[in-house]
Amino acid sequence: MALRKIFNMTAAWAMLAAAGAAHADATLDRIHERGKVAVGVLVNGGVFGSIDPATQQLVGWNPELARALAQGLGAQVDLVPVQTATRVQFLISGKVDLLVASMELNPERAQILGYAPTPFYRVGGAAAIRKGSGIHEWEDLRGKPVCVSQGSSFADPLSRQYGAQVKGYKSSSDSLLALRGGQCVAAVHDSTLIYPLLKSNPEWSGYEAPIAGTILPADSVVWTRKGETDTIAAVDRIVRGWHRSGWLIDTEKRLGIEPALPLLQDLHRRAEQEGWPPVVAQAATQAESAKPAAGK
Repeated sequence: MALRKIFNMTAAWAMLAAAGAAHADATLDRIHERGKVAVGVLVNGGVFGSIDPATQQLVGWNPELARALAQGLGAQVDLVPVQTATRVQFLISGKVDLLVASMELNPERAQILGYAPTPFYRVGGAAAIRKGSGIHEWEDLRGKPVCVSQGSSFADPLSRQYGAQVKGYKSSSDSLLALRGGQCVAAVHDSTLIYPLLKSNPEWSGYEAPIAGTILPADSVVWTRKGETDTIAAVDRIVRGWHRSGWLIDTEKRLGIEPALPLLQDLHRRAEQEGWPPVVAQAATQAESAKPAAGK
């Protein structure tokens, strides 16, 4: 009886392991079967993601990376706009297969989601503040209302480390509107959003980013559902190929993005030294996947 019980338990664990392996392959198999991959992209204005008013196409860093991912997977791309508060839900529920959504790696997110381990960028938080506010350091935010997006990783250090009164808004646009409306003394978002906004938009001429450095710098990665090992491996090969070819550096320059941190140059040198393989797309759908796709 004891041996039979051990056998049954072993068989059960084997079945669970097999089921897990099948689940790990499900997304990549589905992408190949339908010839299309749904990628959630954060579109909050600016060079990292916006809508071209002339064509109504999604343009910028996140959409371009999503299209390149699809090309590397040999599939057409379906760009799905997501918001900071909804991007994780879209991935877990299966509305998208992957996320390229300005969502940086942290332990909490890694517990519930999978991700390609090679980062494609590194970003920290910057604070947009009205000129003449007298705020010059992160510590100056103590006891003051600070706007962020719901689900932002910056909320915790702002509250715990610097004692700010954090106020969450549905999107970065709502947060920035709240700043302009006097609901908070600062709006903290990715430096890739704040710096270009203050530099190029005349409507923000009365605001600045006076605090030197960024808060909570972290790697930007492509996110998957938990346990999808085949999908993760396929995506990681593509990202490593981007670094080897220098495509990410070229794209950053073409879009006029000023790097706050030197990650791309460091990984490009490492990729050349270690001989990371280039990206190889499936020729059958490569041309189609390179075409711009409108978001839903």
